[in-house]
Amino acid sequence: MIGRTSLIAGLSALVATALAAQLLTGCGSTDEGTTAPAVAPEAPRSLDKGLLLALSQFEISPEGKVLPKPGPALVEILTRRDGAWHSQKIEDEESNVFHKAMVYTPPGKAPGILTLGGNAGSVKLWRRAESGFDAEVLWRAVFGGEHNRMRDVEVAPLIEGDASDLAIATHDQGVVAVLRPLAGVGFQTIEIDRQKDTFVHEIEIGDLDGDGVLEVYATPSEPNRLDGTPQSGKVVRYIPGKRQGRFVVADLGTRHAKEILVDDVDGDGRDELYVSVEGEVEDSHLKHPVEIRRYEAGTDPAAGAPIAAIEDHLCRFLTAGDVDGDGKREMVAAAMKSGLWLLRPPHDPKKAWSVTSIDKDSSGFEHASLLTDLDGDGTDELYVASDDQGEVRRYVWTGRGFARQTIFKRPVPGSVFTWNLMPVPVDMVK
Repeated sequence: MIGRTSLIAGLSALVATALAAQLLTGCGSTDEGTTAPAVAPEAPRSLDKGLLLALSQFEISPEGKVLPKPGPALVEILTRRDGAWHSQKIEDEESNVFHKAMVYTPPGKAPGILTLGGNAGSVKLWRRAESGFDAEVLWRAVFGGEHNRMRDVEVAPLIEGDASDLAIATHDQGVVAVLRPLAGVGFQTIEIDRQKDTFVHEIEIGDLDGDGVLEVYATPSEPNRLDGTPQSGKVVRYIPGKRQGRFVVADLGTRHAKEILVDDVDGDGRDELYVSVEGEVEDSHLKHPVEIRRYEAGTDPAAGAPIAAIEDHLCRFLTAGDVDGDGKREMVAAAMKSGLWLLRPPHDPKKAWSVTSIDKDSSGFEHASLLTDLDGDGTDELYVASDDQGEVRRYVWTGRGFARQTIFKRPVPGSVFTWNLMPVPVDMVK
């Protein structure tokens, strides 16, 4: 297997770092105390959509302790029927981690569950079969460095209007590629960037300048440092439809970002770029908190507008949606230790965003979160993998705040890292 030892070492270090992060001081929320939300009402007895969780899983000792030894890459599928949540799995012995799992439909073919694996860097499409799920390999690559990881993907019409193009980020040679379906003959890989000893963590797609041609945004940085010391990085843009290569849109100096969001959160009809700039730790104390910065088309790369500061070291999930059904969008930021935060854009763009705590008793190294409307009532629910607590949770807006419900519980908290959450039609997986 390609580079399995390297990935085991990397994932083992992540487990150790996640445990050590609990000892950091100065990384709590800006409020004192911890107040859990009210208990949410039960979801409808059956839902037409479920959740895909992309995971790395770890072995558990006979004493019930999490061991820094990863198992096969894992997708968990959570669905609700007859008043209960049910779980099923897809495992891949070829890899130790699935960084993302999502629904994907190639042109003229049945939809499947697309997975991004490492350390056998592979993109696979899984479909229901009689004895589980069968995989079709769309792309497998060796990049030439220590790691071969497919890290993130988004789907959009990027080249010649094909809505099934896949923009993919990888570790550790800074490869960004477009994977294009070809009529009846597989997929074409178009490498649009490569940078030696570079990790690309995130892909987002949008149209900041409003010209109708989609842009691809990515977050290259120096190889991961797990001790909180400075790690430089940038946010860059590509425009495949115009054959335009790497352009720096956010220069973060000695800091970096692993999470970005491109969306029209403020409702002005034009996408914005939001960058979660990671904090810095010095001598086990928080030196610089997480900053969420906003960039519009043409913003000076050194001049992103800060919209929130979160007293935490990491914030690796930003998700947007309409939590209260008023037709306006909000953002949720999921920080590593300080919990979940609701960010609301102001009515007056000259004023500050409001930042309020949703739940301080929710945490995780990635802290994967998703705003989506699984129950079809027109209002987004918030789904969160609270890995430190060993739970997958559902939050709903009550009119005064969020109420929480646990929909899945693990026997041993911390036994998985959840890298991503995505919706899936139940008909695809039953």
